[in-house]
Formats: sequence, structure tokens, C-alpha cells
Amino acid sequence: MEIDDARNSLLSREDLERRGTTVQMLRASLARGDLHRVDHGRYVEMTLWRSRYVEGRHLLRVVAAAERQRGTSLVFSHASAAVMHGLPLFRMEPARVHLSGSAANGQVLACKPTVARHEVPVPDEDIVEIGGISCTSLPRAVAEVVRSAPRETGIAVLDAALRRGAWCDRSRTYDVDRAETLRAQIGRYLPKGGRGVRRGREILMLGDGRIESPGESVSHLYLRDIGFPPPLLQAQVPGPGGTTYYVDFELDGAFGEFDGMGKYIDPVLRGGRGIEEVVVAEKRREDWIRGMTGKRVVRWGTADIADAATFEQRLARFGLTPRGRAGGTGSARRATHPFSPIPHSFIDPSADSAQSGEGS
Repeated sequence: MEIDDARNSLLSREDLERRGTTVQMLRASLARGDLHRVDHGRYVEMTLWRSRYVEGRHLLRVVAAAERQRGTSLVFSHASAAVMHGLPLFRMEPARVHLSGSAANGQVLACKPTVARHEVPVPDEDIVEIGGISCTSLPRAVAEVVRSAPRETGIAVLDAALRRGAWCDRSRTYDVDRAETLRAQIGRYLPKGGRGVRRGREILMLGDGRIESPGESVSHLYLRDIGFPPPLLQAQVPGPGGTTYYVDFELDGAFGEFDGMGKYIDPVLRGGRGIEEVVVAEKRREDWIRGMTGKRVVRWGTADIADAATFEQRLARFGLTPRGRAGGTGSARRATHPFSPIPHSFIDPSADSAQSGEGS
């Protein structure tokens, strides 16, 4: 959902009054569940609210809150800035919008049912305007999220930001230099110490813009937690007729793919094809990959990455365990240095990324 779409979807008390909605009728609509209160004096049709993903719902909260912040020095930050930049909020739905401003000690103050205010300085160079609303810049917003949000949310936000900054759809290439420049910019917003900084720096070292969906991001994170060496991302397999297939992960002796449901149920990701056609195409693709490489293709879905232990058990059922560990025990643990810097051979710019869309 874009900011203009969010604005057009919101209904004010004045909008409802022009429709002939009285206070009593408004209360009845809220009680029945026909309308949803997004913020003070701002509403949205419940059918639209329920149809939006987490990011779209939070963007509605941001746009609704923006009117009340007009004329102040506060800017949207943290997860609120992330959704303004079009980044995902995997496994996180903030109950309040986040605002930053002034110069105090960084603690969250003035918490209200719909607003969390962070008393921190935000210099002009850290502020951008999107759709007429001010928020922290993309590097600062990512740093705020990787430091304050769950690891799974942070890695998904970081990967999406790196992909935006370094991935080219037209040439299907990943610009490592641009990615590392953005990574360094994000790192400058992580202080030397403080709450969440160590976690943020660990996540920052692992991010890779060739990963194309939050499910893949969390899979990559958990592979490292379990103890697997860095997998080859978006492994290329020559396809029929000179085409190329891209597989999410190449592990030791097998390929791994996060199989998101979006490509099956989302009409946009299906590209006009029916669900049956997509399923058949996936089967033919997998058969070809196995035949050409002699390697298995192991798939997993959202339920399989509920946590690292669940993921480890899933992989172990297919005989996939880190070297030196026999069998899967569900005892996922972080290696001593699970977030070691990615070697240059791992981020070879000649390695093209995968097709867009969840779990492709």
C-alpha cells in the first residue's frame, strides 16, 4: 500500500458526517465491525483493514497519525519509517507508530495507545520526506529496526534494503560495492554500546540483498544459527532452451528452497496463470534441476521456520545436518561465531540473483 492509497482509504469524522453517519451510527458500525478505528478520529472500512498485510495496516496508522504531528519537529522512525520506505515487517505488527525528535537520552517517552515517542536528536541530514510525511532516512531506519526489533524482523528489513540498493532487475545482477556502501551507512547509526547494538551488528554482518523474501531471510538466519556454513545464494542451474533456473540455497549436496504460498495464491505473483499451471511448472522445474545436477531439492514453508529448532528438525528429516553432526535433534543453537563476515567468494558479483516474488 502506498501513502496516497492509505490517505484515500482513511475516513475522518467529517467524511462520515458528509455520508450522513451520525455519532450513534458510527458507534454501531464500530461495534458491528463494519469500521475499524485506526487513530483518533480516523477510520477505515474493516474489509479493507483485514485485506492488508502488516505493512499496509501500519502504514495506515502512520498516515492517520501524520495529521496530528503536522507542525511539530517530530519525524516517523523505527518500524514506522521502515514501512514508509516500503520495507517488510516480518513477524511484527507494531501497536503504535514511532516518532523521534529533540535531544534527550534515547528512552521511549510519552507512550500513548497509538504513539511511542523517542527522545533522540534527528539532524536534518537524517530526515527524508515521502509522500509529504517526514521520516528517518533509509539507513537510519534500518539501523533503528535491527537494533530494536526481533532478529527475524531485523534480517528481513536489512535484506530488503540491501536488495533495493544493490540489485538490478534488468540485468539480474547484484552490485556488491553498492551493497557494502549501504551496509556501512547503516552501521554508522549503530552506537558502540547500548541496548540491542550487539544484536544489530550481528544482523548487519549477515544481510544479503540477493535474498528476495522475508521467509528466505529467516531461513538464511536459522541456517547460520543451526551451524551450516554460508550457503550459496540463488544458485544457478542451466534450464531448457537456454534459460536459467535460480534456487534459493545450495547446501552441501542439496538445494534448499523456501516455498512461500504467495506464488500460488497471489494473482500478481502468478502472472495471470492458474494455480494448477503454477504447480505443474514448479514440478517440471524441480524435476529438471534434479536431473541436471543429481542433487535433491528440499523445500520448506512458513510453518517450518517457526523457530530454528523446528527448522533444524525439518532439514534433519531429509538428512541435512551441519558437517560433524549426525542426525537432527532439534537442538538448534548458535555457533560460536554464527555471524562471521561473508567472504568475498560468497558475494561474487557474477552470481546473479533470483526471480522476484516470495519463494520463487
